[in-house]
Amino acid sequence: MPSRFISIWFPNLATDHQIRVRPELYGLEFALATPERGRMFVNAVSAEAGALGIETGMVVADARAILPSLIVMDDDVEITGQALRELAEWCLRFTPTVALDGPDGLTLDVTGCTYLWGGERAYMHDLTSRLAHAGYNVRAALADTIGTAWAYAHFGRSGAIIPPGEQHNALLKLPPAALRLPPETLEKMQKLGFYHISSFIQIPARMLRRRFGEDLLDKLSKALGYAQEFIEPIRQAVPYQERLPCLEPIVTATGIEIALQKLLEMLCARLMKEGKGLRKGILSCFRVDGKIQQIDIVTNRASHHVKHLFRLFELKIKTIAPGFGIELFLLEAPETEDMTATQETMWDITGGFENASIAELLDAVTGRTGSETVHRYLPDEHHWPERSVKAVASLHEKPGTSWRTDRQRPVFLLSKPEKIEVTAPVPDYPPTVFRYKGKVHYIPKSEGPERIEQEWWLQQGLHRDYYTLEDQDGRRYWVFRLGPYSEEKEDEQPEWFIHGFFA
Repeated sequence: MPSRFISIWFPNLATDHQIRVRPELYGLEFALATPERGRMFVNAVSAEAGALGIETGMVVADARAILPSLIVMDDDVEITGQALRELAEWCLRFTPTVALDGPDGLTLDVTGCTYLWGGERAYMHDLTSRLAHAGYNVRAALADTIGTAWAYAHFGRSGAIIPPGEQHNALLKLPPAALRLPPETLEKMQKLGFYHISSFIQIPARMLRRRFGEDLLDKLSKALGYAQEFIEPIRQAVPYQERLPCLEPIVTATGIEIALQKLLEMLCARLMKEGKGLRKGILSCFRVDGKIQQIDIVTNRASHHVKHLFRLFELKIKTIAPGFGIELFLLEAPETEDMTATQETMWDITGGFENASIAELLDAVTGRTGSETVHRYLPDEHHWPERSVKAVASLHEKPGTSWRTDRQRPVFLLSKPEKIEVTAPVPDYPPTVFRYKGKVHYIPKSEGPERIEQEWWLQQGLHRDYYTLEDQDGRRYWVFRLGPYSEEKEDEQPEWFIHGFFA
């Protein structure tokens, strides 16, 4: 499939945007100006002011001499740039690949997108008519190459659709400026009588290079498709995504569910064909007022099960506000994983995390209560107790070591040990009494010590001597002494901490 690009040019972007944010300016003669060399120069003019002789580049004083009623306002380039970026984000409903083109243009890679609108002609009409209805003066063209699309948007017929492979013939009647050449090159061409691209397109490359430099050949090659031209999208396209435009705006939850079901069927069919499964999904709903509503889901294991994924999205559909209607649905899978043969087996009776029904149950719990409520931990090869386990996101990750069962460990381990006050009959003996959170615990039974050293390759520090204590009520605790007692410095004795609780 050949690449297809649309170039969009907004000749009056600054003034059009001013009218959008300040409707009271509609139909008035106004200009936007910036200071330069101690004087104010006109940067942009409204159509009404332009028709009365006001031009960009004029000194404001001269412009007011021509038109005393001219309204002059400060031009803010950042505001205009932000307006262009907002337009680019709005165009994401038509294609996932949109790039900024200078201060007043956009480039859209529409390869494989136009069929959703019934063809290139309907696609172009819908795009340009919506922008025009929003109040923007817009010129656009569609071609195989960015260079040819840009040339026709700026110097050809607006709305032109150049058939595939016809960019050579399409460029012949356009002026050299359509190749995006610098002013000094255009001036040379003007002196030599090169008023159209057809005047020099057949001249040997070595002669053009000697006279005009490499830039001319580079721009011409890109426009003709002999050299590839790249764009930098405002948002990286997600490889796995499906779009669904609507003939009429959707305003009901039932309509959203039908659209979601269809998108999931298309996406999951593609994922299944490529041996992939969804780990994260995002449904974007583009409203007619330009706003976007989004909901997302995550799964504990890769899945292309339509029914299961629909149930996860269904929990959040009620949060979508359709407003005056949704005109386009976009389903993306930004995170996917390869699926093994075991995952794809319909009759899975192996149990554990390999059982699809268990993973789907975890997804349902996560969808209702939030992603922070379900955790999975695996053993890790570390001596320090708080480092001996690690949290994992995937259900398929296997432990690198086995759980330690040769020694008893508490059911609940504090993430950070808490200091306690103890009384011991002999310095190296276990405590007979300890105070924790204001409560005194008397210890009739104890076990220990179990010494756990620091891992010198991670950090330096004192060792810990752990004890299992049972208080007068039968509750058991895991406490430790940090470092040894010192007979020489009795006033500098080690501290005690509580680290866990047994069942």
